[in-house]
Amino acid sequence: MIYLNNAATTPLHPDAKKAMLPHLAEIFANPSSVYTPARIVRTKIDAARQAIANAISAQQNEIYFTSGGTESCNWAIKGAASKKGRHVIASAIEHPAVQNTCKYLAANGYEITYLPVDEQGFVSPQLVQNAIRPDTCLVTIIMANNEIGTIQPIADIGKITREHGVLLHTDAVQTVGHIPINVNELGVDLLSLSAHKFYGPKGVGALYVRKGVQIDPLIHGGQQERGYRSGTENVMGIVGMSAALSASLETLERERSRVSALRDSLIHKILTKIPYTKLNGSEGSKRLPGNVNISFRFIEGESLLLHLDMYDFCASTGSACSSGALEPSHVLMAIGLCHEMANGAIRFSLGRENTEEDIDALMKILVPTVQKLRDMSPLYEDFMAKA
Repeated sequence: MIYLNNAATTPLHPDAKKAMLPHLAEIFANPSSVYTPARIVRTKIDAARQAIANAISAQQNEIYFTSGGTESCNWAIKGAASKKGRHVIASAIEHPAVQNTCKYLAANGYEITYLPVDEQGFVSPQLVQNAIRPDTCLVTIIMANNEIGTIQPIADIGKITREHGVLLHTDAVQTVGHIPINVNELGVDLLSLSAHKFYGPKGVGALYVRKGVQIDPLIHGGQQERGYRSGTENVMGIVGMSAALSASLETLERERSRVSALRDSLIHKILTKIPYTKLNGSEGSKRLPGNVNISFRFIEGESLLLHLDMYDFCASTGSACSSGALEPSHVLMAIGLCHEMANGAIRFSLGRENTEEDIDALMKILVPTVQKLRDMSPLYEDFMAKA
């Protein structure tokens, strides 16, 4: 199997596995208890919190553990929206975790302004500025889109929200562990992250809440996470997340450069060797290192995906959270693609285990497979007859 779907999830890093194993059995105490074994577990959680804070240049008491990116986004948006005003600004290309949370708010009396993006998927900071009103309580803009990889100008948007006294949340699930993140330079008040996107375990994530920012709890119960997120901590997940993120940061610049080179190689080979293809999203340093989203004209992306699966290649037609959806991707439609091009899109997302040999192996299968599917397409037949 050649795995090319790292944006959906990543394989567990050996360091994360090593850190987690003791908590499956021998180190099992509840960290809220007062005896020595519990205090040992509490120390592990505190160390993980500090490591994650360091990774994004935050303070330890600004990190709250959650069950993952979806909970973090829900908590940030619902918790912040309960404060000043009833107007929220979001982009048209948010992940469903944000998009559907905004729909929930809209059904409960909030007004949501969805900002359009340009053909590369960028949100204009000027549009953010223009959309802010006296009753705006929150701006939420994804840091890098999970489908097309476009990295947004969050720091520029952060300057605007600070000037207006409006909270800024960013869904950083695709970026943490892959590009440098400094919450102070970005000017964000809330930031969501998820462990399994940077080689950590599934079912654990975190929410950064800038010191002084008040948001309501999403989950009520005991006093875990300083009273803001109740429930016995997922100790095994937390230590695994910390170990995975620390390992990713150790090689971040090297891997960022290496994976970006692989990305550019794959993009070049597809666009030059397969006609009637289009790159979706931004280019170069303004694109996630491992993201390759290509539309193949005259074919269905799902059909191509199934054929690649028969040859043991794992890829995606977009967000794993939306697989099985019949409608074209809202992200691809937002950047101006027609239905045909949106439905013909495939996302290859590269990671730490991928090599140039993987790219070559993919191309050996991809070129003839695309042609085979096109030969079966009446649209392609009509097009070639008129060419």
